[in-house]
Amino acid sequence: MTHREEPTIILPGHGEFFDFGGFGVGWKINGADSDGHFSVVHHPIAPFTLAAPLHRHQNEDEYSYVIEGTLGALLGDDVVEAGPGSWVYKPRNQWHTFWNAGDTPCRIIEVISPAGFEDYFRQMTQVGGDVQAIIGLNERYDLDMDFDSVPTLCERFGLRYPEG
Repeated sequence: MTHREEPTIILPGHGEFFDFGGFGVGWKINGADSDGHFSVVHHPIAPFTLAAPLHRHQNEDEYSYVIEGTLGALLGDDVVEAGPGSWVYKPRNQWHTFWNAGDTPCRIIEVISPAGFEDYFRQMTQVGGDVQAIIGLNERYDLDMDFDSVPTLCERFGLRYPEG
């Protein structure tokens, strides 16, 4: 991996971006830019949208910084809501999910440590709704995912799940 030595500015709207139908991913800092220590992605989330099924990472910790709106999260058995300026920590091996808990856009910056999981999102853009491909991708990234949790989460928190 190559750590960047020169100053780098990532301007708004620059970099790769993909919208999964209400849950977006903007790649800001890749693992190669931090010698694999961390990566950063930007997640805009549409109002009352669930970002992912209940899941847990075997290898990564995630730190979500709320820029705008209200982030809801289920962290183990705890339900939290966080507003602008707040951080939400999602440690590896903890079952969790997150969503936009409000009727206005929510934008978060996600710091992933160590790096590498940012590429999961890139690969997700290629698999569409192919469940077997998603299961294979989850296995490659040591990610446990409870697909059956989506209807219950949507009903419990008044959410929709992205179509993309």
